[in-house]
Amino acid sequence: MNAVTNMILRPAVEFLAIKARRRTLLLCLLAVAALAEFLILGLARRTFVFYTISDGGIVVEDRMLKRSPSREIDIIRYTEETLLGPIAPGLLPLFPRGTRLNSLLYRNGVVYANFSGEAVLPPEEGGRTLDNFRTFYAGILRNFSYVRDVRFFIDGETAFYEEFQPGRQGA
Repeated sequence: MNAVTNMILRPAVEFLAIKARRRTLLLCLLAVAALAEFLILGLARRTFVFYTISDGGIVVEDRMLKRSPSREIDIIRYTEETLLGPIAPGLLPLFPRGTRLNSLLYRNGVVYANFSGEAVLPPEEGGRTLDNFRTFYAGILRNFSYVRDVRFFIDGETAFYEEFQPGRQGA
């Protein structure tokens, strides 16, 4: 036991006797634990954009969403989080309450999103429907680099097709 004390414990105690070394060691242990948790949980940070009530400007929220092996499921999770609306008080949702995602399909770089009929109405809290769809469109392109285009449908009918053609963004 005396050999163990001399070889391991004594140098460890001497190393930890200095306050700066203790802090550095604790920070390193915390960083390793955070990295392990991140890798185990498989979370990905996604950016959500909402409007403010006061000035109609845009506010960004970051949320952590669980990654999946499917790109389509990642986009579905993002869309469902967007339908839930902002977390922070004082921000306007992009879609009216009660709007549901009926279906979403991702094929060859294009997302086909079919929303319930409530999506065509402006949110009660304020905002304009087309601007909200533009914001959502830009959010998908920003968060999913493999998506080239997004097509919207409301209750199975094409919506805003002309507005989201190449060369028309921001028009």
